[in-house]
Amino acid sequence: MPSGNQPMSQIEAASGFTPQRRSGGRSQESTQDVVGEASDFLREYSRARPEVVALWAFGIGFILGWKLKPW
Repeated sequence: MPSGNQPMSQIEAASGFTPQRRSGGRSQESTQDVVGEASDFLREYSRARPEVVALWAFGIGFILGWKLKPW
C-alpha cells in the first residue's frame, strides 16, 4: 500500500519487489540462454573435476537402475 504521497515505483524500489524481481529476474533472459549457460558450466566443471562427475553419473545410474527394474 502506498503511504502518503510516495509513488509506487519508489516503494517498489525501496522494498526490492519490482516486477522483474517478482518474476525471478528472468523476464528478459530466454530459457535457451539459461540452458546454454548451465550447459557451459557443466562442461567446464566436468573438465576441471572429471572424477566427481563420473562418480555422480555412476551413482545416479545405479539408483535409477535399481529402482526402475522392469520386473
